[in-house]
Amino acid sequence: MRTRYFALIMGIGFLAVGILGFVPRLLTAPEGQPSLMIEAGHGNLFGLFPVNVLLNLVHLIFGIWGVVVWRAFAASRVYSRSVAIIYGVLTIMGLIPGLHTVFGLVPLHGNDIWLHAIIAIAAGYFGYASVPAVESSGPVVRRP
Repeated sequence: MRTRYFALIMGIGFLAVGILGFVPRLLTAPEGQPSLMIEAGHGNLFGLFPVNVLLNLVHLIFGIWGVVVWRAFAASRVYSRSVAIIYGVLTIMGLIPGLHTVFGLVPLHGNDIWLHAIIAIAAGYFGYASVPAVESSGPVVRRP
């Protein structure tokens, strides 16, 4: 998969998750989870992933960013690298008590940890290991 399409797919995915996080019927009560200073929209999306209104807004921002940059390889690469670094940091923060709620603002614990790790690894591949596709204008001619 090309870096551009990774940015587009991630953008659409983040937009979908951001929007779905605002649908109360898709959230279950956050029982036994750390309390947050911003409890608006706090719950488990699909019963699995802790979210609140701020995290939903973050998902929407990453979604819009991914959809906007997908047409250009350079911009998609910057997006992928940024997602890799930011979600790598969020994964680590989710493992550290006290930081796993970003000082009581955003839930980063539970199933979010492994999901953020997978996103960071995939984004790292497309941001750092992927190379731009070379488009040819005709048949390849090899000369001795």
